Amino acid sequence: MDNNKYLVGLIGADIQMSKSPALHEAEGRHLGLDYKYELVDLAARGLPPSALPDLLDELESRSFAGTNITHPCKQTVLAHLTRLSEDAEMLGAVNTVVFQNGERVGHNTDWYGFYKNFERGLPGVAKTHAVLLGAGGAGVAVAHAAVKVGIENLSIFDQDERRASTLAEQLNERFSGEVARPVKDVGAALATADGLIHATPTGMRSHPGLPIDPDWIERHHWVADIVYMPLVTELLALATQKGCRTLPGGGMTVFQAAAAFELFTGLSPDTERMSRHFDDLCRVAA
Repeated sequence: MDNNKYLVGLIGADIQMSKSPALHEAEGRHLGLDYKYELVDLAARGLPPSALPDLLDELESRSFAGTNITHPCKQTVLAHLTRLSEDAEMLGAVNTVVFQNGERVGHNTDWYGFYKNFERGLPGVAKTHAVLLGAGGAGVAVAHAAVKVGIENLSIFDQDERRASTLAEQLNERFSGEVARPVKDVGAALATADGLIHATPTGMRSHPGLPIDPDWIERHHWVADIVYMPLVTELLALATQKGCRTLPGGGMTVFQAAAAFELFTGLSPDTERMSRHFDDLCRVAA
């Protein structure tokens, strides 16, 4: 492969509004690369999630450097990879696959993206207790980041109760303590919580709506969302209206994209430049 030429992609469903192509390609130009980012949209192609193995074969045969992975493939992709990075193996979810020397190496840059975004966007918030909605592919990464960022107690809710229980057990084992617990009553958990972290697809343009009863959000809560299309979700709009401190998902997108860009190219991108570009893209789209 030409050392200056990179073809990368994103596999997922309903991703036509993704800012990733523009974000990656602009940073590639700044670094003097011939860099092309292609969307591989299951919905646009009329394909089920079970088409993932064929799509990976296709991209590999077309000499892609790698691909990002998003909903609903972050966990199902594991079975189709050669090996996993330490982070991906620990979290059991992959959002970046690098094609290298005949191998498919899975990585997870989501947890780092949330960690950096939280540090940057919610400095000084109370971290005694937070509620996490969603224990899927994104949720496992966000939960890890939440504990790393200093949240002492994490209550985890998922419609699949077994998934929430498994994630809580994994966190307690990984961090050697009682840092997480599954919950069935989100309203009761929020009544004693400092903040809410939302890690489900609800609020995306393809999944509009609120993930919880609006009365459960109170002024003292901080609210972090990982959805970034739209940048201000119904959840964040509600929280702002109630006077809460909020964290949009855009920053997580920027920092996970920067880490993925480095995995694809071996070059360190300028995250501040990428952040400014992302803000510009969102203003244009608004």
